Amino acid sequence: MLYHLHVKDLALIASADVEFGAGLNILTGETGAGKSIIIGSINLALGQKSSKDMIRTGKESGFVELVFGDFTDKQMERMREMDIEPEEGQVIIRRRISRTRSEIKINDQTATLSKLRQLTEMLIDIHGQHEHQSLLKDGAHLRILDQFQEAETGKLRQQVAMAYRAWSDEKKRLESFSLDEGQRQRELDFLKFEIDEIQKAELKEGEEEELADKYRKYQNAQTIYASMASAREILREVDLSRAISDIQDAMQYDKELKQISDSLYDLESIAEDTLRDVDQYLEDNEYDEEDFHATEERLDFIRSILVKYGGTVQKVETTLEEKERRLAELEDYDAARESCRKQVQQKFQVLEELSCQLTEKRKQGAAVLAERIRNEMTEMGFLDVKFDLPVSKLKEPTSNGQDEAHFVVSLNPGEPVRPLTEVASGGELSRIMLSIKTVLADTDEIPTLIFDEIDTGISGRTAEKVSDKLKRISHMHQVILITHLPQIAAKADIHFMIEKKVADGHTHTDITRLDENASILELARLLAGGKVTEAVLANARELKLLARES
Repeated sequence: MLYHLHVKDLALIASADVEFGAGLNILTGETGAGKSIIIGSINLALGQKSSKDMIRTGKESGFVELVFGDFTDKQMERMREMDIEPEEGQVIIRRRISRTRSEIKINDQTATLSKLRQLTEMLIDIHGQHEHQSLLKDGAHLRILDQFQEAETGKLRQQVAMAYRAWSDEKKRLESFSLDEGQRQRELDFLKFEIDEIQKAELKEGEEEELADKYRKYQNAQTIYASMASAREILREVDLSRAISDIQDAMQYDKELKQISDSLYDLESIAEDTLRDVDQYLEDNEYDEEDFHATEERLDFIRSILVKYGGTVQKVETTLEEKERRLAELEDYDAARESCRKQVQQKFQVLEELSCQLTEKRKQGAAVLAERIRNEMTEMGFLDVKFDLPVSKLKEPTSNGQDEAHFVVSLNPGEPVRPLTEVASGGELSRIMLSIKTVLADTDEIPTLIFDEIDTGISGRTAEKVSDKLKRISHMHQVILITHLPQIAAKADIHFMIEKKVADGHTHTDITRLDENASILELARLLAGGKVTEAVLANARELKLLARES
């Protein structure tokens, strides 16, 4: 969920902070007040191409910050795969643009534009102008279909992905069977050398650490001996027997000293044992130059093998197995190549069969999905709409099957269906996406949805239907919406007003969160379009009341 937006020195905004909440967040304001700047600022933080023209006049740089939180387990897993760890449950995205450069940070770590977009695509979805529409991205329509059919095709798509990886790996292996006789013999000889080198090393788990400790001990033998010899002399000089005798004399007059006396006897015994241990250590650990050099040579050899073949004993063992397997292939080259070729054919056949099953299920699901979206679109003012989702076959299979799918639509009577991207305007695309999101409300994994221009060209009953669908989606997703329609604004869980003001000769845009009374007054302004009367206010209160009851 998007918790917070901070904008500084972008376009007409000197400084603005918006605290978004769960449910339906509505932004309203007069035309030209700067509503589009808010969406533009969010888009900038999400990775939109920056322009120095966006910087506020007279300033050297502009800044926008987004704070996200309340992540699902799946989102956390994907973020960790990207080496992004939320701090105190939050991810903070910051982007600063200057006249000469752009800077992106994710939790104070500098990030690339590619990484930023990869992150934000799973956190927020914006629907408005063409350049920001997820409906226009490659593969988006097939992903929508797969999301709709998750229960029916989820496991099958996993099987297809596994079959594709198996086929791809086998194809790569087959490509390695392209050596002429000279190349084969050279690789054969080199493999034998490497295998022999690894086997002769006779590596054992933990040996390198053990030898390193021993080598360090030899390196510091003189220091160790001097310290232990000094400790021995100190122990020899300690005369505990005299202390014991003195305590015994005192005990004649105070029996409570017995505990101290017993402790001294124990201390004397420990000191004697320790002294014997020190003597034994000095006797057993004499410097052996021959053993030192042998230890050094073995340690250097082990480390050279580890560096050369994997870094750990386990990885070296894995490398040895791979090289022995490759050696067997090269020794019986023709038979191994033919076996690999047959494996490629078999794995492709498995992939093709699974892909065909997936295609059939997708075609069935596409018909159902298109029908449901078409019904939703009809309710939102597309009265004579034709809408379909044809599934066609690609030339080559992919990890997601062998299909591509593109929405096609006709919004006017007599017109043939054409690709969605060629037909719909920004506002129409937003309402079409709202139809899709309504159908997918229970399965859509993106937590925050932003709609801009969704009310373009609609009013009355259609506006009411749009507001109902937005409210329904907001029960499962955070929705942020810019609108000029009171029917939609009345449904707000949180209502913001955007105003353009002039101070000290400078124009700036302010964003204010409205309480109940201020929200009703803003609804009245939207209803009246001019002077707000008591009758208009009463109408606004009724609209708000009806929205709460719906």
